[in-house]
Amino acid sequence: MSLVVLGTVALDHVKTPSGTKKDMLGGSAAHFAMAARLFCDVHLAAVVGRDFPLKHLEFLERKGIDCSSVIISRDKTFRWRGEYKKEDLNTAVTLATELGALQSYVPELKEHQRHLPDVFLANIDPDLQMQLLRALKSPRLIGLDSMNLWITHKQKSLRRLMKKVHLFVANDGEARALSGENNLIMAARRLRAMGPGMIVIKKGEHGVLFYSGRLMFSFPAFPVERVVDPTGAGDTFAGGLMGYLSRAGRLDEKTLRKACVYATTVASFNVQGFGMARTASLSLHEVQERMKELVKFASLA
Repeated sequence: MSLVVLGTVALDHVKTPSGTKKDMLGGSAAHFAMAARLFCDVHLAAVVGRDFPLKHLEFLERKGIDCSSVIISRDKTFRWRGEYKKEDLNTAVTLATELGALQSYVPELKEHQRHLPDVFLANIDPDLQMQLLRALKSPRLIGLDSMNLWITHKQKSLRRLMKKVHLFVANDGEARALSGENNLIMAARRLRAMGPGMIVIKKGEHGVLFYSGRLMFSFPAFPVERVVDPTGAGDTFAGGLMGYLSRAGRLDEKTLRKACVYATTVASFNVQGFGMARTASLSLHEVQERMKELVKFASLA
């Protein structure tokens, strides 16, 4: 019931129709960890800069997240500035990106973390993802996420990595871009042929598609009336997914279906507040109560 996640820990400046927030705790690994910690022990591997508020690291640690492999660099923290338009809350418009400490980052793990059974390679340079993967002894379950930047500029590195992972998580745009297929079922088949046995395609407000060759299913998203900030929803989904799979310790059909429903439910909380305002206060009981509503909503009975 332990996993390690590699990714970014960032300072986000976000503008949505609901308002503007500056220097929020964000990043792929941070959002992932905040969701996964509901199900299992989480070890975070990332880098931050000398300008990173220590209160954020203390906050993560208070939530039970092991930050002993978070490096504090002399460079500045990775920063992202983005905006969501009222007419399309599914797509972020990137206004500025400052890589800072990410440019010289080399992932490091404590010796005991190298033996952890499960790992998730959250969105970050695929060469860094490969470095961390090579540091692990014999992981049982390896999950991977990426983004269009790496699909466009580092696809060879990404494809080499995909041959070594068990689970690949992508949004619908990324799945189409990497596979070259417009139809998502065809895209999932093409992605699976690249190496991962399990493909999970996030479709935002339209739910999720799971494909493993022998098994395929889809679930709708939880109906959220007011979306405040979608930033990190995909990473939150991945955290719920991997966290539950790590907790369950098996990959049968029932477990995979339940993991996707849990992930969808946790992600629905994320969009209801800026940054981690909603996910940081979540309890597993609260998630389970909403999950019952989602199952009822999707049921044909």
